[in-house]
Amino acid sequence: MTTTQNASSASAATNPVLRVPPASPAAAAAYFAASLAFHADVSDVASAFKAHRESGAELGFQLVDSRSTPSWDQAHVPGAIHLPTALVPEQAERLLDKNLPVVTYCWGPGCNGATRSALALAELGFQVKEMLGGIEYWIREGFEVETWQGVQRRGEADPLTAPTDSDACGC
Repeated sequence: MTTTQNASSASAATNPVLRVPPASPAAAAAYFAASLAFHADVSDVASAFKAHRESGAELGFQLVDSRSTPSWDQAHVPGAIHLPTALVPEQAERLLDKNLPVVTYCWGPGCNGATRSALALAELGFQVKEMLGGIEYWIREGFEVETWQGVQRRGEADPLTAPTDSDACGC
């Protein structure tokens, strides 16, 4: 073993990031490709809705808010369908089109309601993705929400979580 390899091994043993070594490039590629098949981000969902509104572009998916009725009433993504997680088994096939993918969201990264809703939908035979960040990041990125008072913006985009000089983040 070379001195560089010895130093690298010793560093990995004490470095909490490298305590478990990174996956092989092939395994990482498979994982990240799968992740993209299961997740959509807030900006991409907003961009699809904007293109749909402005040019009539096909939306191509159904957006489901899986939160409770009081949470939905507080604020939701305009154009979303309200289907609380607990009601998925009894209402999904009546409210949703099985020919269109479903994108679920809940409160935010600290909530797994969208994941539980996505699981229930997948078990019913729906193609499904989860919107990362939920309504929290939708609002933090400055997109409009709908309440019982109508459509409104809850403030400017948070400069620490969203691009402030462009419609796209560049990723």
